[in-house]
Amino acid sequence: MAEDLQGIAKKLGIATRFTDAGLSRRDYDVNPEIIKFFIRAFGYSANSEAEIAASLQEIELERWKHALEPVYVVQENDIGLDLVVYADFRSEPVTLELTAQDSGKKIPAAYEVTDDGESAVSGMMTYFKLKIKIHTPLPVGYYNVKVNHHGKNYKTVLAVAPERCYEAPAMARKIWGYAVQLYSLRSERNWGIGDFTDLKALVRLCAEAGADVIGLNPLNVLSHDYPEEASPYLAISRLFLNPVYIDVEAVPEFEAEDTDGLQGLINELRHSELIRYADVYNLKISILNKCYLRMLGAKDQTRRRAFEQFCADQGDDLDKLAVFQALSHQSCDSDWGGWRSWPRQYQNPRSLDVAKFAEDNKEQVGFFKFLQFEADRQLAQAAEEVKKQGLGVGFYRDLAVGVGSDSAELWSNPDLFFKKAGTGAPPDAFFPAGQKWGLGTFNPQALKQEKYLPFIKILRANMRSAGALRIDHVMSLMRLYVIPDCSDLGTYIFYNFADMLNIVALESHLNKCAVVGESIGNVPEGFLEILAARNVHSLSVLWAERYNAGWGDFRAPEAYPVSAFASVGTHDMAPLKMWWFGYDIELSFALGLIPTEHEKNEAYHKRESDRWKLLNALDAAQVWPADNMRTGNFIYGEGYPEGIDEAVHRFMARTSSQVFLAQLEDILHVDKLQNLPGTDRDKHPNWRRRLPVNLEQLSGDVAYRRNIAAIKTER
Repeated sequence: MAEDLQGIAKKLGIATRFTDAGLSRRDYDVNPEIIKFFIRAFGYSANSEAEIAASLQEIELERWKHALEPVYVVQENDIGLDLVVYADFRSEPVTLELTAQDSGKKIPAAYEVTDDGESAVSGMMTYFKLKIKIHTPLPVGYYNVKVNHHGKNYKTVLAVAPERCYEAPAMARKIWGYAVQLYSLRSERNWGIGDFTDLKALVRLCAEAGADVIGLNPLNVLSHDYPEEASPYLAISRLFLNPVYIDVEAVPEFEAEDTDGLQGLINELRHSELIRYADVYNLKISILNKCYLRMLGAKDQTRRRAFEQFCADQGDDLDKLAVFQALSHQSCDSDWGGWRSWPRQYQNPRSLDVAKFAEDNKEQVGFFKFLQFEADRQLAQAAEEVKKQGLGVGFYRDLAVGVGSDSAELWSNPDLFFKKAGTGAPPDAFFPAGQKWGLGTFNPQALKQEKYLPFIKILRANMRSAGALRIDHVMSLMRLYVIPDCSDLGTYIFYNFADMLNIVALESHLNKCAVVGESIGNVPEGFLEILAARNVHSLSVLWAERYNAGWGDFRAPEAYPVSAFASVGTHDMAPLKMWWFGYDIELSFALGLIPTEHEKNEAYHKRESDRWKLLNALDAAQVWPADNMRTGNFIYGEGYPEGIDEAVHRFMARTSSQVFLAQLEDILHVDKLQNLPGTDRDKHPNWRRRLPVNLEQLSGDVAYRRNIAAIKTER
């Protein structure tokens, strides 16, 4: 039984053994019950020896049940597919028709059919697999394929991918830019949260400074009814935008009297230390609803026609998001378990009851669509500003690894995701017990049955208006650690890595968008080399670019990988000033993330050693500002070293990496974290920190000017 269970798991891509990412690199044998859980999740039985044997045979014969696969994802230098036929008709001719999906044009193609004798027997029938090799070069893209054999037509999709991901011409030289959290931007005009108009202003500041790229947090839509659930990595849909970033005063239907009596609240929100999401969002929504009604009733129907065209273009995906939001809004005061606790008739997005609800609540559903229409318009305007100002890359967007289990994505297509299970992480150096995120996880078999279209749509939505895309936890293209709801332990589920990576390269090419892979965590051996060969850029972080697994010296600038987006830290890491003083250590101890006084003291001792190592690296690179050379060691009570931010930024700008992203938190001497992993907002104000300087004053800020000058010394 155990051997057959291992065999099924291997064929389905369920890991039966894995190694964690902890410092001790511990090996785990996966509990057989977890293996059985996922075998059942794939639709097979595994409760007895007889069931396991029957399931194993069924899996082995699965490919032979269908003439064609639902989709073939290939590289442009090796285009082909296979066809399963009855033995009796094995020698009959095969004809092939190709139609380009983008143009609808039929593509004449030369092809060759070969038979290498591969066969299988099912019941009384014998099947053979024919190979169809297409010799005609095909442009990168998607093709509808019709194969005729023995008087029957069979259909599939052919996705032809380039060998390498796209790269902007500007990246032929070393460039730099900013990594910012859009919500954190302050300005004299926003309503307490950075918005798309602020983003346009930042584009102009970039152009003035000579920067070419702006790294952004995920911009996807979050919960409408619980705006304080503000993690940008917990979207309800990765296909659409967060309306909180709409500049209400830039909406064409906005009227000045809309804010009568509200200026006091707006000023209060604008000057608050932390973002008050519920107040900001609800204020914007109340006025945006007025704008929506004005658009519907306007004499000039130009905007309404544009809105209706947007809705038509976005189609069923927008319909489902808007209906989901309307249903959620109706249920938020009575149903606390998300969409799974809704009345049964509303849990199926294709039910007649849902259709009737949408018709009965047409105005509210339309309003949610209007929010997406306006958000898309304003982001597109910011992207136009990128072109106008000539930024070489422009927006570098961020694609989250998953969505919450209570999301529109799962409600819209629950069969696409594993049921009663979610993505997490195995134990590692930072989280010895692992992490249970509970994010919705694609079932790889279901994803392929849908011709990878859900994944393709997500890539397109996030590559739109972008010159580069960061794929969070890029290892998800190969495997994800998935945990059943009933357990604290899980295992890795493997995806068709070749298909997933080819689709990324294909969409990168079609959207002219470079790809960056975030690979912090448990990285399979050889994985990064495969990504590099396909021109998926890596991330290089100062705090991680060290010898001896983070305990040794900092790497010299020339030792950094060339094909990388480099930065000092990330949104999950302490900014430079906080790191220097060890405030992050004290915070982690206060919140119980560092459990004992002894461990806290050990962390401080290591940080003291790390500070020496950083100073030595900066000295060796000779990057201290000429008018502010280091005169002390700054170790025992001497305060924050003047010029260290400039020295660090010059050090990073000198690295071999193609792109350097400076964080405004480091430039402006912020000493607090944006996000502390492992905590909720009751313990730490994650995703709520605002920058200390308004955009309008940024170019005149001394620290800003000096740090930009330091960067431009090297780039």
